[in-house]
Amino acid sequence: MKEIFESGSFSQYGHLVNLNESRRITKSFADGDGFTTKTKVFLSHKHDDLLELRDVIGFLQKEYYVQVYIDSKDPNMPAKTSGETASRIKQIIKQCDRFILLATEGAIESKWCNWELGYGDAQKYKDRIALFPIKPKYSQDVNYKGNEYMQIYPYISYYDGYEKYKNGGCINEGYYVTTFDSDGTKMIEPLSEWFNRGNYYSDIKEYI
Repeated sequence: MKEIFESGSFSQYGHLVNLNESRRITKSFADGDGFTTKTKVFLSHKHDDLLELRDVIGFLQKEYYVQVYIDSKDPNMPAKTSGETASRIKQIIKQCDRFILLATEGAIESKWCNWELGYGDAQKYKDRIALFPIKPKYSQDVNYKGNEYMQIYPYISYYDGYEKYKNGGCINEGYYVTTFDSDGTKMIEPLSEWFNRGNYYSDIKEYI
């Protein structure tokens, strides 16, 4: 099981994404041009995490067929951060079906990413928001700066097929969204279902 991914874990997907091409896709999405049935994802990120950003976008688009919005490639954003920037980001977050924070240590320490996370939480009510935890390569999980965030927000994790649900059933290998019930019981939902199920909880299973 992996609950925090190492930097570079998704590098095999990086070649699938041209961040300059993402500029055109982001503009089209933000402007509402064209109809799409894809789940729309606001991917909050630290703007200098370009390699990690590219890799994770490739992973999400290739494996889950979602449409990713990144504000750093939105040509309609003001040249300088301002109140207009915040207003536009609020608008896009509301339009998106899901909110994911690319939770590198830089993003965890970023005031702007924290502002986006707080607003995303208010709009998505925890059933449509998740962290994508990324730690520096070769570092220990215990030293990851986002551990406290993972106690508050749902997060994307990976199960290798050897774990079991509370009822004894085997957990299939794959990616899941992990969260906690009010009594602290860990709950997981397949990431594919999380993206596709609509806006309410469905078939989330307990795990200990």
